[in-house]
Amino acid sequence: MSIKRLKTYANPWQPQSSRAIYDNPWFSLHEDEVINPGGGISHYGKILFKNIAIGVIPIDEHNNTWLVGQYRYVPDCYSWEIPMGGGPLDIHPLESAKRELREETGLTATYWQEIMQLHTSNSVTDEHGVVYIARGLTEGETEFEETEDLKIQKLPLEEAFERVMNGEITDAISIAGLLKLKLLDL
Repeated sequence: MSIKRLKTYANPWQPQSSRAIYDNPWFSLHEDEVINPGGGISHYGKILFKNIAIGVIPIDEHNNTWLVGQYRYVPDCYSWEIPMGGGPLDIHPLESAKRELREETGLTATYWQEIMQLHTSNSVTDEHGVVYIARGLTEGETEFEETEDLKIQKLPLEEAFERVMNGEITDAISIAGLLKLKLLDL
């Protein structure tokens, strides 16, 4: 799945060579030699993701949602986020969204709506993401992965919006999805 493009522009970057520096099951790191838009030679590091970023905003009939809290290793801080995870590139993102929602919250949903696609950090990665709204919720059991030590919080959707605005939610996909939802007034 590729992210939707609004308009096609000519690429001013001219790749000359690329070498893999690091590879693991989630991403690979490459260094490219390029002729940059100004005509000079540059070395450009890029991270190529092997999954698509998936975010889900579950909403019940009382306009509550669920956030997932966890300690994030790389930024070294605790983070409250919408349920999210990675989806294999060869599986439709909606299937991955259903799996992530069930694993992280125990919820299943009968109604799904994609509300946005986004690049997560397009200056250094090719990672793109999709955010869905899930409604018609049924509660069940969580299925945390070995690497997950999650706290789940059910709260009014308006409170989630407030947490974005006061800086309590700092995850980019969560912020983008929640603000888009607020603006769409769905």
